[in-house]
Amino acid sequence: MRNIKLTLEYDGTNYIGWQRQDNGRSIQGEIETVLQQLLQESVIVIGAGRTDAGVHARGQVANFRTETVLSLEELKRGLNALLPDDIVVRQVDDVPMDFHARFSAKERMYSYLIAMVPSALMRNYSWYVKYRLDIDLMKRAASAIVGTHDFESFCRANADVDHHRCTVLTSCWQEDGKLLVYRINADRFLHGMVRALVGTMVDVGRGYTSFEEFSKLFEKKNRSEAGMAAPAKGLVLEKVVY
Repeated sequence: MRNIKLTLEYDGTNYIGWQRQDNGRSIQGEIETVLQQLLQESVIVIGAGRTDAGVHARGQVANFRTETVLSLEELKRGLNALLPDDIVVRQVDDVPMDFHARFSAKERMYSYLIAMVPSALMRNYSWYVKYRLDIDLMKRAASAIVGTHDFESFCRANADVDHHRCTVLTSCWQEDGKLLVYRINADRFLHGMVRALVGTMVDVGRGYTSFEEFSKLFEKKNRSEAGMAAPAKGLVLEKVVY
């Protein structure tokens, strides 16, 4: 028995998300279908992060157990030959049997892209924000997120977790011409957390929410007090650290 680790890149535009479901195409479902065809055995693929519908990945990690004797290069070549063009296997590794893509992860890194002007080419990979934004104030809000906080105000109300504390290591906005990029990495993320943070910081930037109100959201522990969730299409899972 082997434990195989996959590093994946995908465009989530045409998928209902990572997790296999009965109501549409998922990243997990596509990979499992191809692996069954390639290996002639049934496998379950475990992902490091259950990205939502429309969310993309540059460095998603997954693992599965198999009896195959195929080489790593044969696995990579076979997967990329059979998978749809919007899912690419970047790397394949043999890992110890106790490796778990989700539970072994130490950090995850996400980025979120905002377009300040309309873009035809970036329409599936960015959120066009038409408001005039105070970017310095948004940067201040991003800095306030760093550290260990209770993020209950920034996750879906029905999140099935034991607690809502996360330790954020990096949180910053970067300007790149007419694009605004948010980068965050943390020890864990709650369901919908990054999109809620981005949407609320945009509210801060356009003057709808004050910095003082934003700072108090951690104490309120109420999702309805924070801003809207930013659209999924601007979010990318960049990297998982083990």
